Amino acid sequence: MSRIADPKKDFPQWYLDVIAQADLAENAETRGCIIFKPYGYALWENMQRDLDRRIKALGVQNAYFPLLIPESLLAKEVKHVEGFAPQCAVVTHGGGKELTEKLYVRPTSETIIYSAFSRWVHSHRDLPLKVNQWANIVRWEMRTRPFLRTLEFLWQEGHTCHATKEEADAMAEAALQMYAAFDREMLALPVLTGRKPEHEKFAGALYTLTTEALARDGKAIQAGTSHNLGQGFSEAYDVSFLDVGGKAQRPWMTSWGVSTRLIGTLIVVHGDEKGLRIPPFLAPIQIVLVPIYKSDEERAAVLEVCRKIETQLANFRVLVDDRTEKSPGFKFNEWEVKGIPVRLEIGPKDLKAGQVTVVRRDTSAKEAWPLMQCTVAAFEKLLQSIQDGLFAQAQSYLNDHTFEAKTYGELKERIDGEGGFVWAPWDGELATAEKIQNELKASIRLLDPDPAKAKGRKDILSSAPAKSIALYAKAY
Repeated sequence: MSRIADPKKDFPQWYLDVIAQADLAENAETRGCIIFKPYGYALWENMQRDLDRRIKALGVQNAYFPLLIPESLLAKEVKHVEGFAPQCAVVTHGGGKELTEKLYVRPTSETIIYSAFSRWVHSHRDLPLKVNQWANIVRWEMRTRPFLRTLEFLWQEGHTCHATKEEADAMAEAALQMYAAFDREMLALPVLTGRKPEHEKFAGALYTLTTEALARDGKAIQAGTSHNLGQGFSEAYDVSFLDVGGKAQRPWMTSWGVSTRLIGTLIVVHGDEKGLRIPPFLAPIQIVLVPIYKSDEERAAVLEVCRKIETQLANFRVLVDDRTEKSPGFKFNEWEVKGIPVRLEIGPKDLKAGQVTVVRRDTSAKEAWPLMQCTVAAFEKLLQSIQDGLFAQAQSYLNDHTFEAKTYGELKERIDGEGGFVWAPWDGELATAEKIQNELKASIRLLDPDPAKAKGRKDILSSAPAKSIALYAKAY
């Protein structure tokens, strides 16, 4: 296998090397698109399976809506159109003829879903209406990077319709907390959560909530978002219901989603100089057994024990790597790059000693276990320890790279240095945020929910009274 770039010297190249050598994806013939290879898609499948369960627990049902959206439908919500216009792909011809109406390849699905809601919602008894779809999305990005930013990507998008703002607020918050719990429990990923500033909110939304992760190069990643869309979309798409008093009302909408960007997030948060480190609960393969032998006789004896252990550990996702054309050393390196949580090495000396060598991917620690110790309970404990350990390491990095700046100089020093999250007073003005973004390439990721913290403080750039405490970072 080729050498992986040193992440401390060339993080972007390291990222691409890991994707290639872990066999996650490759660039497609279409610029900015990728082919998900089986191992990379297996990660998405495991994410999808767990998240789908959580979504349904919120009372949301899965549905599917068309990929192509008529121009007239998209144009009904002006702010939404303006926000997505630069990223839209448009179909102008079909069946060998020019279309009488352009069709937009969905950059998101609010428009076509809320058009359907206008036919589905009539009475307060029809609410709340909650649907989710697993789909592909196309956004015409100019600068792309596998998983983190591609022209076409996979995601889930939840859409709900409520009788009151309070119910919509509760739904938007519930979706946000669901994402944070999924990140923590499944991906071993610590995130900060909060509200985006007005200029960073979703096009047409009342407000946007976000989950923000921190990569090991000090850059922020927006891992998921949840939006209270207010009543603008219900007005634009003529969605209404009769309340208990028989009066016509406009419902309140929410939308929320996460995408295959989470695979990129997983790489840049947990990866190390050897490649991927996949949290056990997510890993397509949790335990790999590598037999070591020199003769056919040794091979038969070692494989017999490997198969017995495989059967004992049938509760887990286990693979016996019995390839004959690859050396044990090659296999060790390959499974390290792919981030398999646990590797078991078994050779003639191990059989003689009645043991197996257990190697943890998170710490590279090796330990000899008696064969009788290879039980479900023992590996449940080990995998939980690795899951917890990866989260603790990521949380420690996040804590160590979250700062507070009292002056513009301090903000610049942090952002230009190792990066990370930096809290600083903000005057609430777009011009101030844009000036900092232009000069430092740092954007406001979210706002502190307590406005009282800004009282008596001044913006670090304009010196105007601060209206909130903002979290700055360079971002993907």
